Amino acid sequence: MKTTFRFLTPLLLFLVSSGSSRAQSPAAPVGAAILPQGSRLAIIGDSITEQKLYSKFMETYLLACAGRTDLRVFQYGWSGETAGGFANRAENDILGFNPTVATTCYGMNDGAYRPFEAAIGKNYETTMRAVVAHLQAGGVKTVVLGTPGAVDTHYFKDKGSFPAGESANGYNDSLARLGEIDRRLAGELGQPFADVHGPMIEAMAKAKAALGDAFDVCGRDGVHPGPNGHLIMAYALLKGLGLDGAIGSVTIDMKGPATLGKETGHTLTGSGAGQADLESTRYPFCFDADPKNSASTSSLLPFFSFNQDLNRFVLRVTNLDAAKAAVTWGAETHEFTREQLAAGVNLAAAFSQTPFETAFKEVMNAVAAKQAFETVMIKGFITNFRAFKTEMETDPELAKALQTARERLMARQQQLDEAVRTRLVPVKHTLTVKAL
Repeated sequence: MKTTFRFLTPLLLFLVSSGSSRAQSPAAPVGAAILPQGSRLAIIGDSITEQKLYSKFMETYLLACAGRTDLRVFQYGWSGETAGGFANRAENDILGFNPTVATTCYGMNDGAYRPFEAAIGKNYETTMRAVVAHLQAGGVKTVVLGTPGAVDTHYFKDKGSFPAGESANGYNDSLARLGEIDRRLAGELGQPFADVHGPMIEAMAKAKAALGDAFDVCGRDGVHPGPNGHLIMAYALLKGLGLDGAIGSVTIDMKGPATLGKETGHTLTGSGAGQADLESTRYPFCFDADPKNSASTSSLLPFFSFNQDLNRFVLRVTNLDAAKAAVTWGAETHEFTREQLAAGVNLAAAFSQTPFETAFKEVMNAVAAKQAFETVMIKGFITNFRAFKTEMETDPELAKALQTARERLMARQQQLDEAVRTRLVPVKHTLTVKAL
């Protein structure tokens, strides 16, 4: 028995230590349910996507805010396109990037800018089914079906197909109906769904009530939003991708050392009573500064829940004896009550300027340069390879030449992608809390 026990003991210790190791394994990446490690995301849509604003916000958020540097992103926007147009080019255009996840945002052109009718809905459903089928045939496992956006209730011009003065409300009703087709298809096909239309309509009504009817949310042409409306679109699609919005958290003890929350990407480099020095590789999302300019992303923040749902960098303060305290973060100082600080203050919402502004803009500018190249690459070159399908089948040298061109263009896109990643630098910042 003693001999048996002697050999069992090391085995038991091995099993225990193995279980402990598994329990301490790294947490799953943010949004891993829909975006597993190493995912390749295609952002697909019409001219609103080709504006490369919501797609830029999404990619910047995924890399800099969610910390998903394992992801690769490619935008496929095409001006004037319908869902059927993408279905026709999907097989050719996604080769080389080989996405595993996609978001779609069609319907603005599919609705034909006239009242909804059964034939429009039937055609949209048929072509959206084709989009999903072509993507899945090309290796895309998950397609987030996004609804169309909205038209501006002030700037959308009258169309002869609607009664006078009813074009905007009438076409928004048509877009909502197309969105319900997306919702139903997502449920039927077992795919994620993103409601883009609803949040745009709700935020637009609130913003116009507060800032005047001439405040544009869906663009001065009534269709193509500026940065403010695109922020809502990015919000809806990021939620559709399963992002939870927890960027970081820190607790400052007024009588002891600070501690960090469970979010990854942050390191305490020093702390003491009322202070925390940090180094962060995950940034809060940063906004343009003018709160009443429709070209500014910050202008819509009071009217929808971007910061609450997707941009939480939370400070909690314990052992504060005073009724209030001043919090300094970067160049700004704000006062909060003891109760607010005990419950947790979202610094990303409370501070108009953060220590991350410069680094965030560097990343976003690099993303913009990459996505600009992607439009030229696809629309100027890759999509035209379809015209030589027959010739490539009979001419191996032509097929090889076009494949080489595809590979060289993809290599340039990858260089620009790496340039984005070089901008993802750690940011050092300090939080100080002073009792008042």
